[in-house]
Amino acid sequence: MELYHSGTSVNQRPSEYGVSEVTIYKWIKLHSPIEGTEELTAAEVSSIQKENLRLKQEIEILKKAMTLFAKK
Repeated sequence: MELYHSGTSVNQRPSEYGVSEVTIYKWIKLHSPIEGTEELTAAEVSSIQKENLRLKQEIEILKKAMTLFAKK
Protein backbone atom coordinates (compact mmCIF):
# COMPACT_ATOMS: atom_id res chain seq x y z
CA MET A 1 0.00 0.00 0.00
CA GLU A 2 2.80 2.42 0.86
CA LEU A 3 4.37 1.84 -2.55
CA TYR A 4 1.08 2.56 -4.30
CA HIS A 5 0.40 5.70 -2.28
CA SER A 6 3.97 6.92 -2.77
CA GLY A 7 3.28 7.14 -6.50
CA THR A 8 5.06 3.98 -7.64
CA SER A 9 3.51 2.52 -10.80
CA VAL A 10 1.38 -0.58 -10.38
CA ASN A 11 2.69 -1.81 -13.75
CA GLN A 12 6.12 -2.42 -12.20
CA ARG A 13 4.89 -4.48 -9.25
CA PRO A 14 3.63 -7.72 -10.88
CA SER A 15 7.06 -8.71 -12.16
CA GLU A 16 8.69 -7.67 -8.89
CA TYR A 17 6.36 -9.70 -6.64
CA GLY A 18 5.10 -12.42 -8.97
CA VAL A 19 1.41 -11.43 -8.86
CA SER A 20 -0.93 -10.06 -11.50
CA GLU A 21 -1.92 -6.40 -11.83
CA VAL A 22 -5.51 -7.41 -11.13
CA THR A 23 -4.46 -8.89 -7.78
CA ILE A 24 -2.61 -5.72 -6.84
CA TYR A 25 -5.62 -3.57 -7.73
CA LYS A 26 -7.86 -5.86 -5.62
CA TRP A 27 -5.49 -5.46 -2.66
CA ILE A 28 -5.48 -1.69 -3.12
CA LYS A 29 -9.28 -1.58 -3.21
CA LEU A 30 -9.60 -3.90 -0.21
CA HIS A 31 -7.15 -1.95 1.96
CA SER A 32 -7.81 1.66 0.89
CA PRO A 33 -10.07 3.85 3.03
CA ILE A 34 -13.66 4.12 1.77
CA GLU A 35 -14.86 7.62 0.94
CA GLY A 36 -17.26 9.08 3.47
CA THR A 37 -15.97 6.96 6.34
CA GLU A 38 -13.48 7.67 9.05
CA GLU A 39 -10.66 5.73 7.37
CA LEU A 40 -12.49 2.36 7.22
CA THR A 41 -11.25 -0.06 4.58
CA ALA A 42 -13.36 -2.56 2.65
CA ALA A 43 -11.74 -5.37 4.66
CA GLU A 44 -12.74 -3.71 7.95
CA VAL A 45 -16.31 -3.12 6.75
CA SER A 46 -16.57 -6.77 5.72
CA SER A 47 -15.29 -7.86 9.12
CA ILE A 48 -17.79 -5.61 10.90
CA GLN A 49 -20.65 -6.96 8.77
CA LYS A 50 -19.69 -10.56 9.60
CA GLU A 51 -19.53 -9.76 13.31
CA ASN A 52 -22.89 -7.98 13.13
CA LEU A 53 -24.49 -11.03 11.50
CA ARG A 54 -23.01 -13.33 14.16
CA LEU A 55 -24.32 -11.09 16.95
CA LYS A 56 -27.80 -11.00 15.39
CA GLN A 57 -27.81 -14.79 15.24
CA GLU A 58 -26.75 -14.99 18.90
CA ILE A 59 -29.56 -12.61 19.88
CA GLU A 60 -32.11 -14.79 18.06
CA ILE A 61 -30.83 -17.89 19.88
CA LEU A 62 -31.10 -16.09 23.23
CA LYS A 63 -34.63 -14.93 22.44
CA LYS A 64 -35.67 -18.52 21.68
CA ALA A 65 -34.04 -19.73 24.90
CA MET A 66 -35.84 -17.04 26.91
CA THR A 67 -39.15 -18.18 25.43
CA LEU A 68 -38.46 -21.79 26.38
CA PHE A 69 -37.43 -20.93 29.94
CA ALA A 70 -40.39 -18.58 30.40
CA LYS A 71 -42.81 -21.44 29.64
CA LYS A 72 -41.39 -23.59 32.46
